[in-house]
Amino acid sequence: MKIAYKLTCISAFLLVSCGGGSDDGGDTPDPVATPKATTLIFPDNNTECNEGTIISDTRSSVEFSWNAAQDTDSYEINIKNLATGNSTKTTVNSTTEVITIDRGTPYEWFVTSKASGTTQTATSAVWKFYNQGVGIENYAPFPAEAVSPARGATIATTTTVSLRWSGADVDDDIEEYEIFLDTTNNPSTSIGTTTNITIDATVAANTVYYWKVITKDSQNNTSNSEVFEFKVE
Repeated sequence: MKIAYKLTCISAFLLVSCGGGSDDGGDTPDPVATPKATTLIFPDNNTECNEGTIISDTRSSVEFSWNAAQDTDSYEINIKNLATGNSTKTTVNSTTEVITIDRGTPYEWFVTSKASGTTQTATSAVWKFYNQGVGIENYAPFPAEAVSPARGATIATTTTVSLRWSGADVDDDIEEYEIFLDTTNNPSTSIGTTTNITIDATVAANTVYYWKVITKDSQNNTSNSEVFEFKVE
């Protein structure tokens, strides 16, 4: 009986020893929270930026600013020159940064929130603005943006598709849009001019289409959008 009792005690001790370490979780690191998206402050959306320090007739420095985002260690400022298509990225730990850009030029910008310990990020809304130039009294419209079909979208087989886009202008004097649609990636076939932000196009099945929008204002200033594409199944 004594031998059996000792064996039972030893077995119980081993079970407690082996099972005790699985509940405390002391060696498991806490998960890193996903960064939250910031909200932009300045330069404001669809406006003329007339603040900053003039460096020359062609360049000025502008202070970009945005709100602090939760669970964020750093911010990546993405700025795209809409006239050339060139983009720059700058990483900072603050919520403001002074950046030198071209004058008399349209830009779009957004901020990506980042945090150490995770590859997940969050992106703000995308805003557009014109950086004020020398003696410019009327600005060309911002390049139009595709709404639908979305860039790279595949749509169900159909014979007609409604192309829809968005347009904006600092002077608020857009007069018309001309739309080009083709099966080549440099569309040159005009399918019409309209004052609306949508137009119907005839399409065929199993075909990739490319389209762009030329926006014109009351002073005959124009802007070319990027080329958008979609596929009809």
